[in-house]
Amino acid sequence: MGEKREKVNKPDDERYNRQNLIIGSDGQELLRQSRILVAGVGGLGNVLAAYLVAAGFGYLRLVDYDRIEISNLNRQVVFQEIDVGREKTTVAKERLSLLNSGIRIEGINRTITDETVDELVQGIDLIVDALDNFSARFILNRASFTHRIPFIHGAVRGFLGQATTFIPDRTACLQCLFAKSPPPEKFSILGGTCGVIASVQATEAIKVVTGKGDLLADRLFFWDGLNGEATTIIMKRNPNCEVCGEHGLAQGKDLR
Repeated sequence: MGEKREKVNKPDDERYNRQNLIIGSDGQELLRQSRILVAGVGGLGNVLAAYLVAAGFGYLRLVDYDRIEISNLNRQVVFQEIDVGREKTTVAKERLSLLNSGIRIEGINRTITDETVDELVQGIDLIVDALDNFSARFILNRASFTHRIPFIHGAVRGFLGQATTFIPDRTACLQCLFAKSPPPEKFSILGGTCGVIASVQATEAIKVVTGKGDLLADRLFFWDGLNGEATTIIMKRNPNCEVCGEHGLAQGKDLR
């Protein structure tokens, strides 16, 4: 975070006064100075980005390659019927800028690949995973640990959802939790489940940046909406992990 920041509007004390009762003006300034990558602008990304913008994170980089379809609207609440066919990142930037004009939002219509990821995470302080596929998640996970950028993971399916926070050099990584990608499929999804997990992720983002509270570090939050139950599962680093293990690709490297 030592680089020169682009100027953003100073936060309005009245806008953030309820939040500042929790994190203080110093915490609010930390949010203002933070640069966040939101990977995916679907069901999770819609809610997540809206909460990050409302909270006063100074810069959001929204990355998605998709266009809006009518079937998205049961959960992607930032979009409207008139937006069908448009790029998700373009519409999200337009709508979220109306929510908070003091935030700089960049929309990038691009696929996350091994070739694009280094550019996408350049200058970023925190990566938040709102994706719907594990191949891109694993690419972000590797970039997180190689570049030493905290990484908040979230995923949803039907009534079920999960979230955790990975801290390079401190915690396990996504590869420790999932050895390989599940096979691609069209899965069920509820808007309410997206709202629960995105809210957990937004809260984790505030905690990462301000240092408040205990992170979901080496802990997986699991939500079962059908039964109205939340549980937390302890995770451990795999010493043989190819990303964060003793001989993983991230060891001894710091490309930031």
